[in-house]
Amino acid sequence: MEFVGRFLHIPDRSCFLLGPRGTGKSTWLRDQFPDALYLDLLDPALHRSLSARPERLRDLLAGSPGKATVVIDEIQRVPELLTVIHAILEEPSPPRFVLTGSSARKLRRGGVDLLGGRAVHRTMHPFMAAELPEFELARALRTGLLPLVMDAADPRDVLDAYASLYLDEEVRAEGLTRNISAFTRFLEAISFSHCAQLNVSAVARECEVERKVVAGYVGILEDLLLAFRLPVFRKRARRATVTHEKIYLFDAGVFRSLRPKGPLDRPEEIDGQALEGLVAQHLRAWAAYSRQDVNLFYWRTRAGAEVDFVVYGESGLQAFEVKNARKVHSSDLRALRAFREDYPVAETAVLYRGSERLRIGGVWCVPVEEFLRQVMPDRRLLA
Repeated sequence: MEFVGRFLHIPDRSCFLLGPRGTGKSTWLRDQFPDALYLDLLDPALHRSLSARPERLRDLLAGSPGKATVVIDEIQRVPELLTVIHAILEEPSPPRFVLTGSSARKLRRGGVDLLGGRAVHRTMHPFMAAELPEFELARALRTGLLPLVMDAADPRDVLDAYASLYLDEEVRAEGLTRNISAFTRFLEAISFSHCAQLNVSAVARECEVERKVVAGYVGILEDLLLAFRLPVFRKRARRATVTHEKIYLFDAGVFRSLRPKGPLDRPEEIDGQALEGLVAQHLRAWAAYSRQDVNLFYWRTRAGAEVDFVVYGESGLQAFEVKNARKVHSSDLRALRAFREDYPVAETAVLYRGSERLRIGGVWCVPVEEFLRQVMPDRRLLA
């Protein structure tokens, strides 16, 4: 696979660049900054050296004078380096540091120097459809949009190994949990909650562990950037809404690889979850890469009316319902109409698997593949 440009923009100042393994952080940075000094903390020798003596970073910088940019991969593996970097940034004419990471866990622990606001935070996500020369919705639903997977000769083999990579290199190596088998059962159980309200107690019963253990496991997934939550939209609410957040795995292909399949599983149900998750990861990347302030929610009343995504921010208020169907029926519009009754300024749309762009009763009906191709940072979602 040829190099693909990304919508992500790195600022002129030092920054953290976080993202799950396989999103292409290192490859993209080497293209953007070919003359930078690169320090990869996955290299065992370098990791041992800097872990034992973090101040040796100054020796490495002195050995490469004139480097305007320094990229340190997987900074969470030696968080003590941040104290040294902080001191360097206080000096006259320091280099710009780009600090990548695939786990936020160690960076969130108390006592870790986060550079006192001298470094901004950016995130890298799986490919967006508009970044790709060719985008195939069916393929994206099967294997997702991770660069690591898309570049593989056998994407399914890579996906099957992806969870194991995290179990071995992140969970086990960092001692995030002592019970690897229980965590493996949890990964399967949480895949059933993809695109659904997170019920920690129900997942705990499925895994046969205590509720607080599952709550900790969910935190591990979020810290490893493998999952994210959507809160309920409640601004100026006129109706009683639910309280539980929804949870999503970060990539449709990773969801597919974790989701068990059997004779009692309906393929259309799994396809529907994959489609909603694919839209979710695009909206999340769009929000992260855009310069405007925007937040993502979902909306669900206690009476059962639900809208999959609510986008609220400087761009306005928009609500989206995702349907894995070739046609739009009147029943598909009920929740969006209820939402617009409460929020008349909202733009509303159904994203579906058909090929025609329609407008029914003030609600847009947009082919989901067309929609995904047009999602770009700082552009309106409904053009």
